[in-house]
Amino acid sequence: MNDLPFQPLLFGGDINVYSVARAFHEAYGVKSIAYGKYPSFPCHDSAIIDYRVCPDNESADAFRRNAAAVAAEFPDKKIVLLGCGDSYVQLAAHCKDQLPENVIAPYIDGELLDTLINKEKFYQLCDRHGIDHPATFIYDKSMGHDFTLPWGPPYIAKPADSVAYWACGVHELAKVYICQTWEELLAALDQVYAAGYPDHMVLQEFIPGDDTYMRVLTNYSDRNGKVKLMCLGHVLLEEHSPHGIGNHAVILTEHDEGLCEKIRALLEDLHFTGFSNFDIKYDQRDGKYKAFEINCRQGRSNYYVTGAGYNIAKLVVEDRVEERDLPLVVAKNRSLWRMVPRKVAFDFTPKKYHQEMKALIKAGADHHSLVYSGDSSFKRRLRVWKNHLGNMKRFEQYNKKPQD
Repeated sequence: MNDLPFQPLLFGGDINVYSVARAFHEAYGVKSIAYGKYPSFPCHDSAIIDYRVCPDNESADAFRRNAAAVAAEFPDKKIVLLGCGDSYVQLAAHCKDQLPENVIAPYIDGELLDTLINKEKFYQLCDRHGIDHPATFIYDKSMGHDFTLPWGPPYIAKPADSVAYWACGVHELAKVYICQTWEELLAALDQVYAAGYPDHMVLQEFIPGDDTYMRVLTNYSDRNGKVKLMCLGHVLLEEHSPHGIGNHAVILTEHDEGLCEKIRALLEDLHFTGFSNFDIKYDQRDGKYKAFEINCRQGRSNYYVTGAGYNIAKLVVEDRVEERDLPLVVAKNRSLWRMVPRKVAFDFTPKKYHQEMKALIKAGADHHSLVYSGDSSFKRRLRVWKNHLGNMKRFEQYNKKPQD
């Protein structure tokens, strides 16, 4: 029986949801309620999640209905509602004023959120706040093949509006297109618009460098719009499969005060509240960090923050439920996070990082989102092992081993 003054309510069914639920369980021993569209791993049949299947989960009606049902189920508790995907965050931002009084949805208003998640508008904000980003061209369908770019291949192509993009429901679409030739770029654009995508595409210069040039910055801003946690991750390995491209697989936490200060100034100027997550790449040509996008939520790799000692569930509870005034913490703990088995982590990352990786593993500062003693039934361990095998196969198929 949960005798806490709050009940976590999560929307989604992926590793993001599981990682947030694990943070709540580690900090408070509480079982999160989660609504997802399918009875899928890793949330279905988890001991730390009351997982409820709702096929129309991404509709506003279902979102409000499910939030109201949990609020009525726990009338004497604060319901801490967190979206774990862009569509759910968008629903939370637009519907938060229509939810029962005991539901806490720690999000900015819908209008600001729509501005930030649109990459085209996000880059305009970056320009105003002195945050570097890759050279960018906004493509409109009406341009057809009649346009030019001031840089050469490879070309990056991605949707300005990712929610509308995935709403097309076409599984053949790639999360990001990396086009080696002009003809490949034109073919990618034709495929996207043939699928029914209605908005702009963002075309960008490719910043050279392998996965190890990537960074991820996770932040939490309190109810007053003040940043209270910043945790920078140095990405050592990403997925390269068509649907998983860009998903983090191995992260080492690190510290960069200058980069954090730039992002903090932007967030506080916007009076942002809740979690934010920035994808960034270091450009070795000019020594600058270039921002790719902001997610107005915790990222799917958010357990790298909790694993490093900065439990994300405690931040929300202490800020929104207990209404404490929290100090600003810029994370300095060194920690290793993985979504892959150790063998994959060592096989596909450059050797220059292996000594520290081994030292962190030896020190117990090594974390895998799915490997959790609080959720370790025999059936669960088998399912996690199956996930390990799948990752070993996928990385062998799509990733190249480093040459060093």
